[in-house]
Amino acid sequence: MAERPSAVNMTVPEFSAPMTGGRDFKLSDYRGKTVVLYFYPKDNTPGCTTESLTFRDLYPHFQGANAEIFGLSRDSIRSHEGFKGKLELPFELISDPEETVCTMFDVMKDKVMYGKKVRGVERSTFVFDADGRIVKEWRGVKVSDHVDEVLEFGKSQP
Repeated sequence: MAERPSAVNMTVPEFSAPMTGGRDFKLSDYRGKTVVLYFYPKDNTPGCTTESLTFRDLYPHFQGANAEIFGLSRDSIRSHEGFKGKLELPFELISDPEETVCTMFDVMKDKVMYGKKVRGVERSTFVFDADGRIVKEWRGVKVSDHVDEVLEFGKSQP
């Protein structure tokens, strides 16, 4: 299998996608801040719930590092609003049912679940610097200790 090229140092083209809170996400709206964008497979599943809760619990530390957090999956805004409310997430969730943003970041992968081949989101996290350039990426993430690693990296950003 061919090695995927790193996205680090890439500037992502402007994109817009609906998010909770009744607004659209645009990366350019967050220039001057570090942005953490984590892709996850599905609302209300065990790993995604754990990951989102950990981002929630460490949110004040991310804010202290001038970083904004956004989660993204293919779920609908309605599903996201319920998930966000249930978990009391202090950050917004981006909806990408058409896989436009997922494709841009190359996070759609074929997986095997219960013996069946399915296409789904590969748990991944990207960190953007204040100029909107990708400065770090994690792909194929395991939930345990991941958010701590992202926070440590975020704290090292100017």
